[in-house]
Amino acid sequence: MDLVDVIPGRLHMFRFPVGQAYLWRDGEALTLIDAGDKDAAAGIEEAVRSLGLRPENIRRIVLTHCHRDHVGAAGELAGRYGAEVVAHRLDAPVIRGEQPVPEPVLLDWERPLYAHGLTVPPAPPTRVDREAEDGDLLGFGDGARAVHAPGHTDGSMAVHLPHHGVLFTGDCVAGVGQVMLGVFNTDRERALESFRRLAALAPSTACFGHGDPLTDGTADLLRASADRDSGLQIEHG
Repeated sequence: MDLVDVIPGRLHMFRFPVGQAYLWRDGEALTLIDAGDKDAAAGIEEAVRSLGLRPENIRRIVLTHCHRDHVGAAGELAGRYGAEVVAHRLDAPVIRGEQPVPEPVLLDWERPLYAHGLTVPPAPPTRVDREAEDGDLLGFGDGARAVHAPGHTDGSMAVHLPHHGVLFTGDCVAGVGQVMLGVFNTDRERALESFRRLAALAPSTACFGHGDPLTDGTADLLRASADRDSGLQIEHG
């Protein structure tokens, strides 16, 4: 696992072989956004300690959606440190194991990528302590809010920290090679609508579920990428 400083002293990224998670710092109080796969807990703990911080101070784990590479270690970490697990209401039953993980509608070029993603071990059923709705305050980051961003899954959500200009997009947006609509969507048209909505928030820092965070020219690049992908959808739709 790689540890990447996004905003030194405030925001860090944990990069796993598939996917990534983020650590936000409010002084000693810590918030995880996503939690990697089911084997990621030890690496996350080690990375937190390497920053001079205590895993015991992880107060909450915010899950952007129900997929295995985002949810996997959440239950283990929450059980060990008493962290609150937060997810959108529509994905919470999947995370708890009460409903199956929704199947994406794959484009032809997505199929081999999707097969590779399935090498990540399934996430165990994980408790959700709080079911978020669009616009809910999440209790960290000087006013972090949940932003419902359906399309990747029904309950996909982004996390917006307007005071800091930071946006966690989950898998609605990807930064792999270029900024683009995320892959493996259950409803590509709704995902594009969500992409446009997130771009309109005009963050200065965008943190993706896959790919390098964007910290320079972020707002303009997000808008241009959303417009481009929407135009391609119209052209090929």
